[in-house]
Amino acid sequence: MSDEIMPALPTSPFDAIRHKDAKGEHWFARELATLLDYALWQNFERVIKKAMKACEGSGNAVLEHFIDVNKAITGGHGAQQQVHDYRLTRYACYLIAQNADPSKEIVALAQSYFAIKTREQELGELIREVGDDPFVEVAQRIAHRQELTEANKQLMTRARDAGVITSEQCARFMNWGYKGLYAGETEDAIHARKGLKPNQAISDWMGMIETIANVLRAIIARRRLEDQGIRTPRDANRTHYLSGQAVREFLAHEGILPEQLPTPTKSYKEIVREEYERMKREEEDARGLWAKLPAPQDTSTDND
Repeated sequence: MSDEIMPALPTSPFDAIRHKDAKGEHWFARELATLLDYALWQNFERVIKKAMKACEGSGNAVLEHFIDVNKAITGGHGAQQQVHDYRLTRYACYLIAQNADPSKEIVALAQSYFAIKTREQELGELIREVGDDPFVEVAQRIAHRQELTEANKQLMTRARDAGVITSEQCARFMNWGYKGLYAGETEDAIHARKGLKPNQAISDWMGMIETIANVLRAIIARRRLEDQGIRTPRDANRTHYLSGQAVREFLAHEGILPEQLPTPTKSYKEIVREEYERMKREEEDARGLWAKLPAPQDTSTDND
């Protein structure tokens, strides 16, 4: 396969109905209902009510995600009328998609789209939460490194269904994902930039943000391969490239470029070993503390 830049896919229909103002991005329920092929508003309202219950059950404030609004629409003969609507956050849309009619093909696409958007939002919040705290950085890096391994494994399983079989095809497929995320860099180029030895894997030398970015790359690519029914290696490569590019665009919006993220001074294996030793010392210290405490006094009497 040649190394030409992959052409972009058409904009998602869910992006097309996304609104943005000073309060942030949002969707309107009536526009979403039309896109999800609900002809009757009453039927879609039942889906919204289920989503609200799910929102409440997850411990989130319903009124923050499902905001009542009235909108003016033009009816027959140009007459204006006020109708009830909801201003929805991406999380609200995600819950609606999860509770909508699963037999509709567009609903499956909505579930995938809003699941991915929700993961992007979580990443943005985590970036702001971690800041420069080294302890949180290490904990998150350990937690998401295993997630990356599993996400890549699931991605390659789906890629095989698209004809990505040989070791050469697999390497090319992974490189297209990296090229989308790292502005054209292949795995070898990333490896060289990080100054790693031949036996060192780039995934072991990624910080928290870079690790999660690659988790998101793999998740988005797998979902797109499934949603679009990709069946050829060329289309699989193209899909992986665009998935990496989508994550890159999100990070760039946060002021982050993946290829400019610092390489950790310690590998994943090193921090896991150190974390294990730290936990073992804490356990030993706790045992020593309990041993120093006086034994409980026997307060029983012969009358008991």
